[in-house]
Amino acid sequence: MTEAYAVDIVFCIDVTGSMYPIVDRLKEGVLTFRKRLEESAAACGKAIGRLRVRLVAYRDFRDNPADALEQSVFFTMPGEAAAFETVVRELEAGGGGDEPESGLEALAVALSSDWQHGKERCRHLVVVLTDASAHPLGVGRTAAAYPSDAPASLADLAEAWRRRDERLVLVAPPTTPWDGIAADWRDTWHLPSRAGNGLNEYALGEIVDAIAAGL
Repeated sequence: MTEAYAVDIVFCIDVTGSMYPIVDRLKEGVLTFRKRLEESAAACGKAIGRLRVRLVAYRDFRDNPADALEQSVFFTMPGEAAAFETVVRELEAGGGGDEPESGLEALAVALSSDWQHGKERCRHLVVVLTDASAHPLGVGRTAAAYPSDAPASLADLAEAWRRRDERLVLVAPPTTPWDGIAADWRDTWHLPSRAGNGLNEYALGEIVDAIAAGL
């Protein structure tokens, strides 16, 4: 019998203007996400017991600090599916300014999540969805909304990753910094995306399959 995992997933979603295709698909698929993930995990010989999901939506601190980063609490599925659906449906793709976005800040916020621990087998997974590169950490640091615990550099973030037990699924273009993270960080799965295409090249099911593979 396959032992079930207690799974936490944090979605770091680029919600700048070009990302409307995947944002719309997430809205359409939010209610079926758990079922799809369970089926995909089963195909990989894995089972999901307790599932919690959380969102970190980001744009660009250089463009507009006021809407550069939004985050939710964890929602336990399926009991809090309606609340999770509400948060997903409130996502609106827009803004972003120049092409690099504040993805590294969003990743840092995701890593500081209140992960579940206990006697169950746990899996902690961060899923980054973006069609853009990312600014170096620190761009926009003077903004009031900038995360106070964000590392000073990518090297510091990488060091924090080495000390932790999360896993990472990157659906991101093979550009700085994502290509380096995909090559150098342990327990990382990379689905290369096309810059500026809103992840339009991927069906939601393909992303769910990548998440299941990372469990």
